[in-house]
Amino acid sequence: MTINTKTDLRRNLRAQRASLSPAQQAHAAHALDVQVSETRLFNVCRRIACYLPANGEIDPARVMERIWGLNKTCYLPVLSRIQHDRLWFAPVKPGAKLRPNRYGILEPVVFARNLVRAQKLDLILLPLVGFDTHCHRLGMGKGFYDRSLEFLNHRQHWRKPHILGLAHDFQRVETLPADPWDVPLQGVVTDKSFYSANG
Repeated sequence: MTINTKTDLRRNLRAQRASLSPAQQAHAAHALDVQVSETRLFNVCRRIACYLPANGEIDPARVMERIWGLNKTCYLPVLSRIQHDRLWFAPVKPGAKLRPNRYGILEPVVFARNLVRAQKLDLILLPLVGFDTHCHRLGMGKGFYDRSLEFLNHRQHWRKPHILGLAHDFQRVETLPADPWDVPLQGVVTDKSFYSANG
């Protein structure tokens, strides 16, 4: 798959997401919550990172409410203020104060001492533009998650945090290339199903 093809695929999938009505997005968010709640990883993990949706990404708001309701700890990604290509994670509670980062995406307003690295989390639920039958992920192309989770590629046995993608079911494509720096997902949860990387 060429760069142009990946660019075209991003454009097409993002356009499909953007075309969803508020009612369709709300229905997808509800269905996603049900699917996530049935996964083993969600149920056994305590420190779980989500995200605030942008550009039509499937909304994990109900998942976040479920995390709080189960007395688990919910985290949101924050761009590093030092290494600008990395992510840290901030614990959040309902009603947390938010402000836009340099890309216009809302982030929690927290003291730096409250930020944690990905290694401290049990599970990260991350957004994606597309995914394939092997759960390879097509992201936005900026590589924030791949760089922040690169350490996982050097582990042979112990794996933490666990990584699941969240998406609308129509974001599934037949095949995507896997670059050497890609951090593999363990699965993808959509509004219709759970896809395991192990088949």
